[in-house]
Amino acid sequence: MTRIDRPGGTTVTPDDKTLRVLSTSDVAGIDITLTDVVSVVEQAYRTLADGRSDNPRKLTVKPEDGHSVAYAMLGRDGVRGVVAIKTSYKYGLHEDRDKQHYYTTLTLYDDETGLPVAMLDCGRIGALRTPAVSALLARELAAPDSRSALVIGTGTQGRLALPFLLTTLPDLERLMLFGTHPDGIRAVREQLHAHFPDRELEIVTDLRAAAADADVVLATAGPGTPASVEAEWLGPSALSVLIGYGIAPSTLHTADRVIATSEAQMRVTGTDMAGADGELRAVHAEFPEVLAGRAEGRTDPGQRIFAYNSGLVVTDIALGHRFAQLALAQGLGTAVPLWT
Repeated sequence: MTRIDRPGGTTVTPDDKTLRVLSTSDVAGIDITLTDVVSVVEQAYRTLADGRSDNPRKLTVKPEDGHSVAYAMLGRDGVRGVVAIKTSYKYGLHEDRDKQHYYTTLTLYDDETGLPVAMLDCGRIGALRTPAVSALLARELAAPDSRSALVIGTGTQGRLALPFLLTTLPDLERLMLFGTHPDGIRAVREQLHAHFPDRELEIVTDLRAAAADADVVLATAGPGTPASVEAEWLGPSALSVLIGYGIAPSTLHTADRVIATSEAQMRVTGTDMAGADGELRAVHAEFPEVLAGRAEGRTDPGQRIFAYNSGLVVTDIALGHRFAQLALAQGLGTAVPLWT
């Protein structure tokens, strides 16, 4: 049967409705550089800012006791010609980290041919996408000549935070980490040395002193963290990026500039950063517009900036499609005749 090209170089037969399922181990075996990840994520933001992609607000389901949370996110990448839906479910939010369960999948469809591309475990996609976004935020918003960074938290998002930061800010000299889990601290150090073997990690215990010395602060910790950096601890031109937990609401409410990947999503997922009046501050600019040059990020070297990294599904779609391209080229995954 004649084969046709899909966008990005993958090929299928004209009536091929099988779904290529990529397991955790399939995705884990795919080599991709940090630079490639940053480039794909940046392209996704620029495409969205240009109006060629769609990123509707996520749907959320959470029981009253808060023991679990689930999200559904639909989006379209107009450059890659892909429509996708991501689902995310986390159970055991009140339990220790080793007792929690987290499952996330991404299903991709080719919007040029109407055919399915792949369904894949999205854990690694998120683990790469989020720190890549933080690194882009730092590249665009950190004060000129920034030399020090502090990462708070050693979970999934903390472990690759510094390698990605060094990818976009190679002149960083002092790399600090505040964490409370020995295994997590060891994993952060291993990831740093795997990508930048000549760089050293400084473990800090005095969080206030470390925050005062940091040009960039990334808060990636889980909800149970004892860390809570107050605005008054930060330097006058510091950039603080909130991904999980670890910085106090004052960092948002007293910042000179507030930038969000999505203001709408910040108002859904960032309610714990509300002020005494129960409100969140207005956002000065959204990050896709900053990247596209249609909005200003930092407007003065001496500004203290707060950035909210909630992630957008268009970045998952772009990176997931990149992984699917690489996987299909290598013959990875299992073809499931779901619609036959």
